[in-house]
Amino acid sequence: MREIILDTETTGLDPQEGHRIVEIGCVELVNSIPSGRTWHCYLNPEREMPEQAFSVHGLSNDFLSDKPLFADKADEFLEFVESAKLVIHNARFDFGFLNAELERSSKPLLTWDRIVDTLALARRRHPGAPASLDALCRRYGIDLSERDLHGALLDCRLLASVYVELVGGKQARLELAGQGGRQADRSQSGFSVAPRPTPLPPRLTADERDAHQNFVATLGEDAIWRRYE
Repeated sequence: MREIILDTETTGLDPQEGHRIVEIGCVELVNSIPSGRTWHCYLNPEREMPEQAFSVHGLSNDFLSDKPLFADKADEFLEFVESAKLVIHNARFDFGFLNAELERSSKPLLTWDRIVDTLALARRRHPGAPASLDALCRRYGIDLSERDLHGALLDCRLLASVYVELVGGKQARLELAGQGGRQADRSQSGFSVAPRPTPLPPRLTADERDAHQNFVATLGEDAIWRRYE
């Protein structure tokens, strides 16, 4: 199953007030594991950056002045996300901004049925607990040391780790993926386990071993145990 972790940075809180997207980040998951494919761009919002928004993400008017417009990147964005589920934290915010930009560019709008809101997932799983991305990273022991400011691609990578925990935990998914990979290796490439360089010491005592041998002797020459002597 293909899913896209998605995050945006903007000039403000409401696209209906003329605020625009200035950064989009996407991280692809396949069967809930990052595939290594990402999509990222900065965008010229065609308006001034409010100081409050700048303090959140650090994207200045000068930095964004030579970046492409959303309309110039819309097809590339839609091609990357295709029909995948979109995993977003506080999804109503990003969903509203993305559809405002798509509508302005005369592109097809996103539909809510393909959205997975990790904020809603977190509130259901941890009722009453803080559910911001930072709080969830701390809960699950995810490293926040690189997150001085908000950045769409970095936040996507953090959210990917949080999402895996919210839907069941990384370890179980890695084990399932590993089992499939090991089975394929064994069937396709003659996979074998190398012997230990030093055999493990026996766990049976001498008395236990003698008792077992005496028991096997009572079973006759055709006893299955004799095949392993």
